Amino acid sequence: MERQDDGEAGSLKQHGSAEEPGTPPLACEHSCSLQPEGPDMMRRNDNYLPVPGEDKNLDVDFNGTSKSKESIPMKNLYADDGSPLYPRLGPYFSDGQRRVDYVLAYHIQKPSSIRRPSSRFGDNNFIQRLRRSMSMRSSRAPLQPKEDPEIAAQKQRTDYHEDDKRFRREEFEENLLETGLELEKDEGSKIPGIGFLKIHAPWKVLCREAEFMKLKMPTKKVYEVKQGSNLVEKIRLFIHKVTAPLHPKVDANRPQSVKSLSHPFSREKQHLFDLSDRDKFFDTKTRSSIVYEVLKRTRCTRAKYSMGITSLLANGVYTSAYPLHDGEIEGINAEPNDRKLLYEEWASYSVFYKYQPIGLIRKYFGEKVGLYFAWLGVYTQMLIPAAIVGVIVFLYGCATVDDNIPSMEICDHRNNITMCPLCDRACSYWKLVTACGTARASHLFDNPATVFFSIFMALWAVLFMEHWKRRQMRLNYVWDLTGFGEEEEDHNRAEYEFRVMQKTLKHEHSTPKGEKVKLTCTDRMPAYLTTVVMMGFLIAVTFAIVFGVILYRISIKAALHMSNYPAARSNIRATVKTTAAIINLIIIIILDEIYAAIARWLTTLEVPKTDKSFEERLIFKTFILKFVNAFTPIVYLAFFRGRLVGRPGNYLYVVGSYRMEECAHAGCLMELCIQLCITMLGKQLIQNNLFEIGIPKLKKLLRRRKSELDSKQEEELNKTLQRHERDHILGPFVGLSPEYMEMIIQFGMVTLFVASFPLAPLFALLNNIIEIRLDAKKFVMELRRPIAAKAKDIGIWYNLLRGLSKVAVIVNAFVISFTSDFIPRLVYQYMYSPDGTMHGFVNHTLSYFNVSDFQPGTAPLQPMHLGYKVDVCRYKDYREPPWSTTPYELSKEFWAILAARLAFVIVFQNAVMLMSDFVDWLIPDIPKDISLQMHKEKILMVELFMKEEQGKRLAAWDNHNQDNCTSPSSANESPPQPRSRPVSNANCC
Repeated sequence: MERQDDGEAGSLKQHGSAEEPGTPPLACEHSCSLQPEGPDMMRRNDNYLPVPGEDKNLDVDFNGTSKSKESIPMKNLYADDGSPLYPRLGPYFSDGQRRVDYVLAYHIQKPSSIRRPSSRFGDNNFIQRLRRSMSMRSSRAPLQPKEDPEIAAQKQRTDYHEDDKRFRREEFEENLLETGLELEKDEGSKIPGIGFLKIHAPWKVLCREAEFMKLKMPTKKVYEVKQGSNLVEKIRLFIHKVTAPLHPKVDANRPQSVKSLSHPFSREKQHLFDLSDRDKFFDTKTRSSIVYEVLKRTRCTRAKYSMGITSLLANGVYTSAYPLHDGEIEGINAEPNDRKLLYEEWASYSVFYKYQPIGLIRKYFGEKVGLYFAWLGVYTQMLIPAAIVGVIVFLYGCATVDDNIPSMEICDHRNNITMCPLCDRACSYWKLVTACGTARASHLFDNPATVFFSIFMALWAVLFMEHWKRRQMRLNYVWDLTGFGEEEEDHNRAEYEFRVMQKTLKHEHSTPKGEKVKLTCTDRMPAYLTTVVMMGFLIAVTFAIVFGVILYRISIKAALHMSNYPAARSNIRATVKTTAAIINLIIIIILDEIYAAIARWLTTLEVPKTDKSFEERLIFKTFILKFVNAFTPIVYLAFFRGRLVGRPGNYLYVVGSYRMEECAHAGCLMELCIQLCITMLGKQLIQNNLFEIGIPKLKKLLRRRKSELDSKQEEELNKTLQRHERDHILGPFVGLSPEYMEMIIQFGMVTLFVASFPLAPLFALLNNIIEIRLDAKKFVMELRRPIAAKAKDIGIWYNLLRGLSKVAVIVNAFVISFTSDFIPRLVYQYMYSPDGTMHGFVNHTLSYFNVSDFQPGTAPLQPMHLGYKVDVCRYKDYREPPWSTTPYELSKEFWAILAARLAFVIVFQNAVMLMSDFVDWLIPDIPKDISLQMHKEKILMVELFMKEEQGKRLAAWDNHNQDNCTSPSSANESPPQPRSRPVSNANCC
């Protein structure tokens, strides 16, 4: 049956009546009524399969007919009135039988739009139109004064783009048909302006691509998985039995002691696999990944450069591409499916106390997503002992606060210690006893147990990394990833192909034929220089903002001291600390979003070749910017504040008259704790949780307000939408990098400055319990189903975690030595204390200053604020008194304490590193039972193939004997026996 060609290029066609130039195209599948004009007239919604045997002419004149477009219609799917013959809501074609494995969405012209007559799809024409379209995007032509800009832009897009996009779609779809995929178009959807191309992979295509991709599939051969008999395995099994109520109700019927032997799929060895149910042999995740591989390999080659699916998506030929979710999760009529099971056993807050169904997550979303949630689960589990120990350390500080001698001396009113002013002129002298509350609060976080907790957290980080490596190896074994490598072809990105095309056109005459054009470092040098300069500028901006917050603290402290309101003067320190920490938090959240966008822009400028290279470069830039943004205020408080101050009479000034701020008498540890607490809780509550919940809700609200339907009408409409239409409304999957990034920053908060905030693991644990279910709900309900990507580890994130755990040892050593008073207390107790106790420690840390030595214009405006004249005031430092021969010089106690601090850093760092390496060496990366099972798998695989080869040799020998027994010259030859009847060689002599 020949079809009339109306100038469209694909083998998959949608025909109505013959279109004349200027007639609006038909854009309906089953919503419009099509009137047949004759028995041979094709229906627009028929599917066509190509007829093999003719070579296709690449230079097609679309104003005429093409001899290479012979095709036959598939089974008619619609009645004469346009209604489907096989209506079925779900991920199926209109016949209700073939499953939709992948969907491509694209814009379609409205019926009222006017299409320009198609022009010849030649090489030169296409390139000229592409150049015009690209130049039109970059520089908009001046419009007529009376012409509406939106209408003009729409006309330009229609004139220059729509035909080319349609031609590319048709060629791409024709090439997809040649690969064996089956297609079905739906341009009559209830989403206006959007058409859908539904793709189904038949059995032959699945087998061919599975063999090409070397997918490991379970064979008929099963073997018993024996658990280890050592003590560790017995303890693990005991814990598993005790925690049985915490496991999700998933895969309850599958025996855990039996595992199928897996082998890369081969069509020649199909007898090894259980193919009794072909519909379930390849699950939906595998089917969609197979189709995606075919899409990535299929090219449009009629122009001078080829375009793959990534280029087609980037250029707007297709607007989106996604696999479908399994089915519905709510409603009485919802059939049982993996998505519904994930919603009930994983994405619900009511099961927050249960383990995650990692196996089902991997089955539905793929190994890469499964590994992320497995890692997040291991991290959250490991936070439980860290949180318990942190709470014990905090409670120890609460229990011993009344026995702490230094804080008791500060709170003792009998010690009439007058302190020097905290700022110039506006501030006056003050009593040390007024810092009693700060001193008592500092003891909660600055006590001997903090040192133990720092060592514990350093070892905890190592144990966490080792536990994850073992868990990862166990998952690799269970998921059959032990032989998975990186031999898969990494396809080029669309932007890279476009830049190569531009370079090819630019150097078309100078490039030798046959030489492959690619982007070199010289081509990327401007982008690299831009990246370096921009990264340096952004880091400098972060430092400048932190410095601005410092100036805010200095100025607001002076303003509050000058205030006439008693309430403002009552608690100046707490007000300044809290407001500055909140300002830092707001700035961090805002800059995080800005820096993420800039990092993506810089990475795009570099035009990485592959998606993997793009992801790694983006992660590197984003991590540096976000790490600097989050930790610069904390590093300043921990290591710089109070050390660049000077002394009374010789203070250090910045930006004119701003005197650098000092720490409280109990040290800067309390302020560091406040900053960490507010930053960590604020980022987790606002950025991680409220943004993830609020932004999708806000988008949905805005979309509903733009729609003319009310909530009930929209709900009724959603019930009538098909699966591919519902998934199109969902948000696109943008990758796992944002999820990993927020957890890496949290890991830094937990480990880097844990000496100053032992409750950090507890807050991280509470956040992660919510985060797991929040991410689960987002993946199951709010996002399109991602492409199932294989991965055997978490990639670059493991290196970042390991680096942070190493840096955490050094940072905590410096926090204990230089930020807290742990070392000065030890030095005083064992070197300067007359009775070996801490009595007199506060007086030992204070130096004397003669008020007559103030610089002109810096003395207090109200020297009699305390009711008496002050001749000598005290300040926290180790300096010689004014009556010494070297007044105000650093004393020998200062150098002794500095030497002790540096010695502690060296000893602490090396001791903890040594213990960490010992733990790393002690715990093997691969569990013993897993290594034994992997070895057993190899032996069983060898035995299986040896038996197969032996069977082939026996069959060949039998055939050889049978040939020898048969006389070729015998005239009265007996008829051949059926194959099912055994051949007897009894007559052979």
